[in-house]
Amino acid sequence: MTISVELTLTPLHDNYEPAIIHFIKQLRSSNLKVLENPLSTQVYGNYDEVMQVLTVEIKETFEMIENGLLHMKIVKSDRYNYEPHF
Repeated sequence: MTISVELTLTPLHDNYEPAIIHFIKQLRSSNLKVLENPLSTQVYGNYDEVMQVLTVEIKETFEMIENGLLHMKIVKSDRYNYEPHF
């Protein structure tokens, strides 16, 4: 089963950029498809593989920050190649 995940990491303190950069670089180094924009990061792939990577990387990133939020949306399909038809 393939999934698409949208992630928005929001550390709740000053000097937040290192944690976000670390998180994105770790996702990039995985075998997953990763897209980024100024507001979120999207990850695409097999459910088990995506969730395994996210479990490790979210924990590691949370250990780097004092307080923070992670908003996550999961869609049951690979939307990597989505193009609007309107």
